[in-house]
Order: sequence, then structure tokens, then C-alpha cells
Amino acid sequence: MRRGVELWHTESMNTQTASSLSKGFRFPPEIIGHAVWLYFHFSLSVRDVEEIMAERGVMLTYETIRQWCLKFEQTYANELRRFMRLFGEALAIR
Repeated sequence: MRRGVELWHTESMNTQTASSLSKGFRFPPEIIGHAVWLYFHFSLSVRDVEEIMAERGVMLTYETIRQWCLKFEQTYANELRRFMRLFGEALAIR
């Protein structure tokens, strides 16, 4: 698995934080995290993310993905900053 995927998923994110943030949602944190990661990492539209997730057998609406991205964008940014502080030099594109 690529490190970027792990960044949002529960492997690098505190499991308690990931589960508490996604509490009350219909989908598990892994699905939500992957959709949000696709949206931010590849700068895709929510409709593109909807299509990718549908190809993987997860039926979502673009509005659901948009709401997840709005809710979790700050958490995603904070985790990315933390990750970059830990591995900043190693991630430099040369």
C-alpha cells in the first residue's frame, strides 16, 4: 500500500480519532478516508471520486463525498502536516 493511502487510514492516524470522527456515518472509516484521500491527493472532482468508488463497488453520491471532504479537510491537512514534519526531507522531489 502506498504511504499516502496509509496517511489517512487508521495505520498512521490515531485509531480512536479516526473512529470517533466517523461515528454516526453509514460507511466505515476506511471508505470515508479513501474517498477523502482521492479527492485531495489527486485534485479530483467529487463526481470523479464517485465514479472511482463505484468501480470498486462502493455506491456513494457526489453530495456525500462533498460533505465528507468539508467535514474532514482540516483533519486531513493536520495529518499531512504531521506526516511532512516527520518525513519532510525524504519526500522532496528531485
